[in-house]
Amino acid sequence: MRSHRFSCLLPCLAVAMAAAAVAPNAAARSKKKTFTADFGIERCTFANEDSGAGAANPLFPLVVGGQLVLEAKGDRVVITTLDETESITFTSRDGDTIPVSARVVEEREFEDGELVEVSRNFFARCVETSDVFYFGEEVEPPEGSWRAGVDGAQPGIIMPGTFLLGSRYFQEQAPGVAMDRAENIEMGLRIVTGAGTFEDCVLIEETTPLEHGTSTKKYCPGVGLVYDDGIVLTERH
Repeated sequence: MRSHRFSCLLPCLAVAMAAAAVAPNAAARSKKKTFTADFGIERCTFANEDSGAGAANPLFPLVVGGQLVLEAKGDRVVITTLDETESITFTSRDGDTIPVSARVVEEREFEDGELVEVSRNFFARCVETSDVFYFGEEVEPPEGSWRAGVDGAQPGIIMPGTFLLGSRYFQEQAPGVAMDRAENIEMGLRIVTGAGTFEDCVLIEETTPLEHGTSTKKYCPGVGLVYDDGIVLTERH
């Protein structure tokens, strides 16, 4: 997904939050944060769109044909959920071979009207938890491309099915290539954009151990991404 490079399953997230709560002094002594990387993915069955089994993830809809347009100061990002799937096969941390049919979400990024990047991102929803997993990205130009199952890459979570404040988790797990990670910072936000007024939105901060800097994103129920480091939702289809 677009990044300014500079959920895990509920038991995983709850343990991480509990550990931080019982040792506040230790946390204060160290600036290093821990992020969940093992999600028990072996327990999931997967759906690549919102229809079908299990509950859809309200903050990250996978609706075929859905499109979001975000704009600001000459920049424009068009995100489209395509009527296409990608077959992904990877070996989990426990040694299980897992095949997944992932939904393709295309991003087109423009600067001053010129197309500068096209990416195809691969997502699927865990039916049991509604966590949306991220299985890879094909980018043109190719820098930053990765795929679960290739060169040791593992899936990450792009959006947990249950949003818990303080949860931290890897979104991408491709060592040396793509290692974006997220921290849930705020919830219950009201956001007004050119595309409408949205309630019960959330704010996520993204970082990567590969580079310095922080990226801020906001998501709203039934819509998805509405704010990305100053790029704001102007249209939804």
